[in-house]
Amino acid sequence: MLRLDESLEDTAGAGRVDRKNRPLLLLIGSGGQIWREYILKSVGHSYDLWLFAPKEPGWESRYLKGNTIVDTLDARAAVEAAVRLGESAPIAGVLCYDEIRVPVAASVAEALKLPGANVDGVRACRDKHLGREALAAAGVAQPVSRAVASLDQARDAARAIGYPVVLKPRALAASVGVVRADGPKALESAYAEASEAHFDEIPRDEAWVLVEEYLDGPEISVESACADGRVTPLFIARKSLGFPPHFEEIGHTVSANDPLLDDPEVRRVLQEAHTALGLDTLVTHTELRLTRTGPRLVEVNARLGGDLIPYVAQLATGIDYGMVAADLVAGGEPAMTPVRSGTAHVQFLYPEHDLDVTTLTVDGDHALPPGVHEVTLMAAPGRRLRLPPRDHVAGRYAYVVTTGESRDECLAAVPSAARLVHLAGDPVA
Repeated sequence: MLRLDESLEDTAGAGRVDRKNRPLLLLIGSGGQIWREYILKSVGHSYDLWLFAPKEPGWESRYLKGNTIVDTLDARAAVEAAVRLGESAPIAGVLCYDEIRVPVAASVAEALKLPGANVDGVRACRDKHLGREALAAAGVAQPVSRAVASLDQARDAARAIGYPVVLKPRALAASVGVVRADGPKALESAYAEASEAHFDEIPRDEAWVLVEEYLDGPEISVESACADGRVTPLFIARKSLGFPPHFEEIGHTVSANDPLLDDPEVRRVLQEAHTALGLDTLVTHTELRLTRTGPRLVEVNARLGGDLIPYVAQLATGIDYGMVAADLVAGGEPAMTPVRSGTAHVQFLYPEHDLDVTTLTVDGDHALPPGVHEVTLMAAPGRRLRLPPRDHVAGRYAYVVTTGESRDECLAAVPSAARLVHLAGDPVA
């Protein structure tokens, strides 16, 4: 990894908590090191962290006060373990940014009578069909959606909605199994892909596939703090999508002064969606499409964003989103005022075709080019990289972070950063 000397530590929890009397946060799941270590490093400045995970910690250990081995997909087991822990060490809050485990974290917070998201609301975020039903009942602007259990049902739904349509699994993440179908022939392969997509940790419902109206216009994500049901958008990420007809997120740009932060229609849809889902106290990652008829909701996730969005947002705004999440669940007052006014972008690098990595290196002999903040490798020799739809996210071999005064300036710096990375491998048939 190559990184500019500039650090995020100057905005990471400074002066918030007496380090001699640190509150204890219960962390449900830790995620991957590349994706989430910066959060633990930041939150660990102000809080003691106790990890619940199904195995002993590895890279996380340096940030932990302790850990408990427990099945973090079993709400009852997690609640029982949390109650036992609370008998010996007062728990100030329950923190979780793991998409699959946020329902369990909500159950634990509720059992401990701590600030939290609302269990039913979190379940509606995880199960996109339940979420669609709640949002439709409240009249929230969103695509027409139908849950289907067969190809024939998918055909009927697509005819009723009108092509193009989007098919997606009802409870996965990272755009896995999400594909656009422009007509009946494409629908067959799209349905096969969406219906076969799965995560080992998530049980499949019989009506596993959603057929939805395709929304035109650019896609954004909004990171928000929700306190007692009131939503405050903190920053917006402009998405770069690739590998059509799939929706792989290949990059994100955050600008501190993005005008959409104050857009009344964006704010209205955000608040209406959170209210419809009954979300209470948490941070959220909400995806919207800016259509010709106004912003329409793609989905609400009861967690902070992935893909290093909070990281680049902190570079652009100075807002430490991990600390916002921690302070909210601990009943504190998060620091949500921007202290920077820049723009930052993260771009993920993919091979031209599927390959087995033989060498992957990054030039480190010279200073980084202007506008380049970081270049980080995400793979190693022996790794197989497969492009969507064969793999999503796992096909990336590096990421680059660029900074500047505008999105155009950040994007202009990406090629010089990408040229620092050298990938070679054997093509996969």
